[in-house]
Amino acid sequence: MNIQIFGSGKCFDTKKAERYFKERRVKYQMIDMKSKGMSRGEFQSILKAVGGIEKLIDEKCRDQDLLALLRYLTDDDKLEKVFENQHLIRTPIVRNGKAATVGFAPEIWKNWE
Repeated sequence: MNIQIFGSGKCFDTKKAERYFKERRVKYQMIDMKSKGMSRGEFQSILKAVGGIEKLIDEKCRDQDLLALLRYLTDDDKLEKVFENQHLIRTPIVRNGKAATVGFAPEIWKNWE
């Protein structure tokens, strides 16, 4: 298993995901979304794995103005805007090779072990 956790240190679900893998002694790589973010290739891979941009967007994010703007953009423009503003993405994103989940999803992670 090659686990990557994209999240932030202040996100409770990210902390729960880290605890989940620590308790099972599974090695993982933590990537802080605020300081580093995702590369374009990682973004495209995760987008394909989760099934679309709508599943990545956090409806409860603080930037409600930008979230409202996304509703009126075309799909290509929406992808570019979310990539540029990664604070709109729901965390944690846990990736295992080509598979990925958004949010706290231990029922799916259990199948990866």
